[in-house]
Amino acid sequence: MHQQLIMNVIDLFTPQSKVEFYTKIFDTLVLSNFPDEVNTSTSGPDGFSRHALFRAFMVMKCEKFSEITQLQEYLYNNQIIAHACGFDITKKLPSYWTYRRFIKNTAHKWFTTVMESQVKSLVSLGFIDGSFVSLDSTSIEANTSKNNSKSFDKNRYDKSFQPKSDKDCKLGVRTASNAYNEKNYEFYWGYKNHILVDAISGLPIAEITTPANVNDSGIAVSILKDTHSWLSLDETYFIADKGYDVRDIYNYVCNELHGHCFIPLNQRSSKKKRKSLPSDNLLCDAGLAMHKDGRQYLKSYIKQKFCCPFRTSKDDTLCPCNHSKYFNGKKNRGCIKYVSTGTDYRASINRDSEYFKSIYSLRSESERYNARWKNLNTDKASVRNMAAIENLNTIGHICLLALAIAAVKSGKTNCLKSLKKFKKSA
Repeated sequence: MHQQLIMNVIDLFTPQSKVEFYTKIFDTLVLSNFPDEVNTSTSGPDGFSRHALFRAFMVMKCEKFSEITQLQEYLYNNQIIAHACGFDITKKLPSYWTYRRFIKNTAHKWFTTVMESQVKSLVSLGFIDGSFVSLDSTSIEANTSKNNSKSFDKNRYDKSFQPKSDKDCKLGVRTASNAYNEKNYEFYWGYKNHILVDAISGLPIAEITTPANVNDSGIAVSILKDTHSWLSLDETYFIADKGYDVRDIYNYVCNELHGHCFIPLNQRSSKKKRKSLPSDNLLCDAGLAMHKDGRQYLKSYIKQKFCCPFRTSKDDTLCPCNHSKYFNGKKNRGCIKYVSTGTDYRASINRDSEYFKSIYSLRSESERYNARWKNLNTDKASVRNMAAIENLNTIGHICLLALAIAAVKSGKTNCLKSLKKFKKSA
């Protein structure tokens, strides 16, 4: 009899601090625009509230579970948390397939709506204003055997051999650092999550999930445009690494947002710096000063031409290095070189100034946030399609935004970026 009474008191099996934690986290969610129709199937038990299933996946990320089965077991053993999610614990809790259908079939726009409402809440609280934003991407490995380092598949990294387990993932590459001559890189099958972060608070503003083969710079303008449609980015300072050194980004930030870019030059495709004199005259292969021979004014740069100092000479012995182009048989002999000088906004940025370096240092907030987000077990996918992966990614961001809002409203701003600290203090 006593044993049965103990088993009926579900509060005994979950610490009160954890119950209070999830109560505060769930209170930050604005689900008025998230459809709550019952999640049903053609067979099986009665459906469940989508709001309850949404909160359940919040629990999955806050507990850092990588598998849906772990979430299912956790809610079964902590039914007071399941009750806080909105489930009727007098009835059977959702099955694995119910969770899977929800995360795969629910439109991603509804999750984005929740995230936008959270960002607006933090704007009203004064923790996000969009004055300084930083963009970066992080890799997500697909749930496929081709990502196994011990795989013996000879076609493991051949992009023409798509993994059968995940038809949406693509072959990507990631490096150990942002150095232009970085040689430590590896291939992987999967996705990318592109995250726009407030560079002062270190909190996310917007995100997009793409296949791994999508170039980072190709996403920048679209994510800035989408964000600017609901959160003003006027006169923003846009910060990103050299992978975003593309003129379209500079032009959009400068002309449309009336802001400033803090992006280092990408040296990957640049030619080796040529030797020149203080007068800016280039030196030829023989070490002689070349002569300026006119310039061409193009749309966004000026092309200066340099020619051989003996180009009109008929003396075959004048070239000290006997350059092959000196004996070209033409009227104007010798080698020719060109130097291009940019005249657009990108070329006008003084990247050696202390001001540029101090603002660019704020980009570290993107790296810190990416580390916190990946700590929720988001860097390796447990599901196998784009729809489910992008929904889970957004839920991860929603969890960290909910943490920030709950910490601020509880007067515990020291826990703004730490789930562990806030769980203990709740």
